[in-house]
Amino acid sequence: MKEVKQAAASPEVRAALHEVLANFEAFKAANDERLSAIETKRGDGLLEDKLERIESALQSAEGRLQRLMSQKSRPVIEEGRLVQPDEAKAAWNGYLRSGRMGIELKAGISSASGLGVLAPTETETFIDRRLAQVSPFRSLASVRQVGAATFRKPVTTASVTSGWVAETAARPETNPATLDLITFAAGDLYASPSATQDLLDDAYINLDEWLASEIEDSFAAQETTAFVSGDGSAKPKGFLNYTTAANASATWGQIGYVATGAASDFATTNPTDALIDLIYAPKAQYRPGASFVMNRRTAAKIRKFKDAEGNYIWQPAMTAGSLPLLLGYPVQEIEDMPDVAANAFSVAFGDFAKGYLIVDRAGISVLRDPYSAKPYVLFYTTKRVGGGVQNFDAIKLLKVAAS
Repeated sequence: MKEVKQAAASPEVRAALHEVLANFEAFKAANDERLSAIETKRGDGLLEDKLERIESALQSAEGRLQRLMSQKSRPVIEEGRLVQPDEAKAAWNGYLRSGRMGIELKAGISSASGLGVLAPTETETFIDRRLAQVSPFRSLASVRQVGAATFRKPVTTASVTSGWVAETAARPETNPATLDLITFAAGDLYASPSATQDLLDDAYINLDEWLASEIEDSFAAQETTAFVSGDGSAKPKGFLNYTTAANASATWGQIGYVATGAASDFATTNPTDALIDLIYAPKAQYRPGASFVMNRRTAAKIRKFKDAEGNYIWQPAMTAGSLPLLLGYPVQEIEDMPDVAANAFSVAFGDFAKGYLIVDRAGISVLRDPYSAKPYVLFYTTKRVGGGVQNFDAIKLLKVAAS
């Protein structure tokens, strides 16, 4: 005999059940009071009104509990999990295929733009996972999901001062930590993939997978460009768009750089020295998780460099999915990095997980448009993304310059 197990109730289900029980107890008390009044022939219209209000609230609570139970229940049968049809998911698929919007989707209309509907959580997670796989910068930076249009983060720009004193000596007052507030505003990233109605009518097509595959490359290209060189206006601010200064004199809010030693290229002799200087530009705590970032043309130039013993300083990836190594540190190719040219910042190095923060606002909005490009159906898909440098000590640049 197959064993059926019921999944544990979620907090929403427990709250709805508590509301039903509370209303039922109130209903019993009011009804008992009404019956007592009838038996003693003391009819009271106020009691009747009170009972009607409680009964209405009880019916509403029971209906909400039933909807939650139908969406949240997940019975497990024998060796596998039997997933019950989810009303919101079914309504989402119905919207994508035919444009019919059930009550579950009407309640989820995007309030940010007023257009389209919010994708279910499962769809949003699936798209975010696919995007993370194809976006090279997301594999390096920190990613945080937020619910507000602007994310604010306090940071310490100067630590509390301290010192040594003798046991009986006076304790001079120390300076407090210096704090700064950095903000990351999310901009709208959009794409409009198209499909024929025949494709949408195909029951074997996974529309979540189709939508993710259509937008992933476009979204990845646009946001990577912004993470590198964006101006911060309705888009993330790229790490190359901040004020730069020679590493020895860089202060908070500036990204330090070291020079290649030549005006428009690497130095003719010992070009590797500039890369070694770049590695030691960040403090020691940022080097264990550090990576190089450059485009493929710069990589092609650097991989020809040799050390004093004639050994190549570039090591190709040894296993599938791994990155090549340069002087022992992984290299991530990002095409939006500048080529080697005069005054260009062609190479970046540092711990980008500590240095750069990507902010994803929760919710992906999709507007189905069957009219603008007949006979195709357009899906105007919007995702809100922000980003910027959160630690200026963790990222350093290599500038193509004599000094």
